[in-house]
Amino acid sequence: MTASRESPGRVSAPPDWVRRPASLAKAVTAELVVRIVRGEHPSGTPLPPEPALCEAFSVSRTVVREAVKILQEKGLVQVRQGAGTMVTPPTMWDMLDELVLAATIAEDESLAILDDVVVTRRVLESDMANLAARVADEDTIERMRELVDRMDQLVDDPVTYAAHDRAFHDTIMQASGNRIARGVVRSLESQVINTARYMGRTERALCVASNLGHRHIYERIAAHDPDGATEAMFTHITNAWLVRRSAPGAPVRLQR
Repeated sequence: MTASRESPGRVSAPPDWVRRPASLAKAVTAELVVRIVRGEHPSGTPLPPEPALCEAFSVSRTVVREAVKILQEKGLVQVRQGAGTMVTPPTMWDMLDELVLAATIAEDESLAILDDVVVTRRVLESDMANLAARVADEDTIERMRELVDRMDQLVDDPVTYAAHDRAFHDTIMQASGNRIARGVVRSLESQVINTARYMGRTERALCVASNLGHRHIYERIAAHDPDGATEAMFTHITNAWLVRRSAPGAPVRLQR
């Protein structure tokens, strides 16, 4: 056999798609989601044909077909007989899908999609606070009190404060017994919790103000005041987001 004359230093590295730990179809899907959301493949236009996608991603037709199938499940494309694979309008996208939501947040400079996330949280959590005020037992109320008191001590540690903040809200959601609403909120939170634009500003004064809101919610639930708990949660989520999303001193508006 003739030895290769190509030196080890000149051997080409395999494409990124080959080296990724996720399956090739999922990797191709993730990239196509970003390209569609970014507008590189606009709504109402066809995706490139299979051969072009195979060449672009250095994958087989089987991989491309699986990726297109996943895109269909996410609502980003429709396969039309004789017309190819057409990109759908954003109104058809599954916004609870992790990849779709993450790509949309990354491309949305206006923060409108994060506003929508917060509004959704606010509606669901206000209702769950109402339910919790009706049914919360002494153990739940004591757990809330412990968390609020602990957060008063954590206002100089925004990372640990945030973890306790999430625990406080989750305690209320669990107490409500609404597993569907809790699941939606937890899913949304898990997808945005590491997004700097969602977490926003974290100064000590903001943590102090935030925990005043928590304490008011706790007091209304402990008093078994459903309407008061609803209003306290609505106000807390609204005010906390308006402050987090704004530059210091900048006026902001969140639609109701």
